[in-house]
Amino acid sequence: MPTASEVVADGRDKMQKAIEHLKSEFSAVRTGRATPALVEKIRVDYYGSEVPLQQLAGFAVPEARVLVVSPYDKGALTAIEKALQQSDLGINPGNDGQVIRLVFPELTQERRKDLVKVVKGQAEDGRIAVRNVRRHARQELEAMEKNGEISKDELERIEKELEKLTHEVVAEVDHILGLKEHELLEV
Repeated sequence: MPTASEVVADGRDKMQKAIEHLKSEFSAVRTGRATPALVEKIRVDYYGSEVPLQQLAGFAVPEARVLVVSPYDKGALTAIEKALQQSDLGINPGNDGQVIRLVFPELTQERRKDLVKVVKGQAEDGRIAVRNVRRHARQELEAMEKNGEISKDELERIEKELEKLTHEVVAEVDHILGLKEHELLEV
């Protein structure tokens, strides 16, 4: 049976994982700048198995809006190009026989606002995940109090600590959202 401090520590870890997940979700939202995070998770059909693009190619960003994908195996070039065309990037890859170039167009103001709505939704999902971790930890602590493993006073003290932690993590989510919104609306 975990101790009360282990329950809180586990909650802290899970909240931190929610933050990391949110950051990875945000990195996949296009800002008009080229970044490998936009394509590295795209699945490529490589000799009959689905493989993430990052295992098949290296990436370079020679200019702010150009991403160069260099396959390690030149035989995978057409498979990578096909996967990029079928992805939801909405960009047609250019292939010179050696590398694939992706040129990202400037985002329109309307598209930027749509992307802000997307990241706000992702941030809300992050907040919900954090609150779910808090709720689960609270249930564990209340069960411990009911079983006589911790006192009522200790339960209240730990719940306050958990509440403070939750507010800090939600504030971090809001901060990350603010940075991403600024990045998206920057022309």
